[in-house]
Amino acid sequence: MTILLYLVPAALGLGLLALGAFMWSLRSGQYDDLDGAAHRILNDDDVKAP
Repeated sequence: MTILLYLVPAALGLGLLALGAFMWSLRSGQYDDLDGAAHRILNDDDVKAP
């Protein structure tokens, strides 16, 4: 049972770390343009039509 004294704070700490990383990714704009990269790969500007 004494292992819970280590595991519970470790789990809470990892959860808060993951939440902090998620909040940072939201604020830095990681989820702003979800379709842009998907459409950008379809536009092949290097090949010119004859």
